[in-house]
Amino acid sequence: MNKVVILTGGSSGIGRATTQLLRSQGCTVYEFSRRPAPEDPFHMCVDVTDGAAVKAATDAVFEREGRIDILINNAGFGISGAMEFTDPADAHRLMEVNLFGMDNAIRAALPHMRQARSGRIVNISSVAGVFAIPFQAWYSISKAAVRALTMALYNEVAPFGIQVTSVMPGDIRTGFTAARKKSVEGDDVYGGRISASVAKMERDEQNGMRPEDAAKTIARVALKKGRVKPFYAIGLSYKFLVLLDSLLPCRAVRWLLFQLYGK
Repeated sequence: MNKVVILTGGSSGIGRATTQLLRSQGCTVYEFSRRPAPEDPFHMCVDVTDGAAVKAATDAVFEREGRIDILINNAGFGISGAMEFTDPADAHRLMEVNLFGMDNAIRAALPHMRQARSGRIVNISSVAGVFAIPFQAWYSISKAAVRALTMALYNEVAPFGIQVTSVMPGDIRTGFTAARKKSVEGDDVYGGRISASVAKMERDEQNGMRPEDAAKTIARVALKKGRVKPFYAIGLSYKFLVLLDSLLPCRAVRWLLFQLYGK
């Protein structure tokens, strides 16, 4: 039986690559995003921060297909700058999309999955949720929150036959880099470290893996037979880094992050 999938934030980057891959494997994928896509009959214009709109779209998918097998929460964006000088409105907006937008989609899908006593929720987090990156604090905070949400929800819905997992990409070559809202306010106070850190981070992203490579892991986890683990890092190097975080003392991890992005 073909899987019915809802994927948020599928108009570009990892989301688009995952949508295309899952469709090529026989899945019916409904893509929720704010950008119009009139050429795609399975695209729905939905802002994930609008809970009523997310619920209406999710219910429409269920009415059309009779089930929702998989939800992939991919919608998100980034901001950068010193935490001290970040506009609180920008931080709140980021959390509304990256965390509470995910919550809206989960709330909309869960009743249908509970009714079927099956389903899988795949939350896209980030290695930045494990390693809190200097001058990208709010993005790291949002992705760490996604990890916590995943673990809590994993145990809450397991008795209903619903599985929850989180996939953690690292540096990816996508439009995410250009779309990031950057602020260098306070760079003079911080001795130029804000702009230097963000420039290093963006170089790493542009030299990172292709979105199609990340999509392979996301699709594999989404369609995996049997139970899934709560967390999956993408790529051997990032799996190794996540392992290091669990083994090294906190002061060693902090020193490493300072050397990479804090100086």
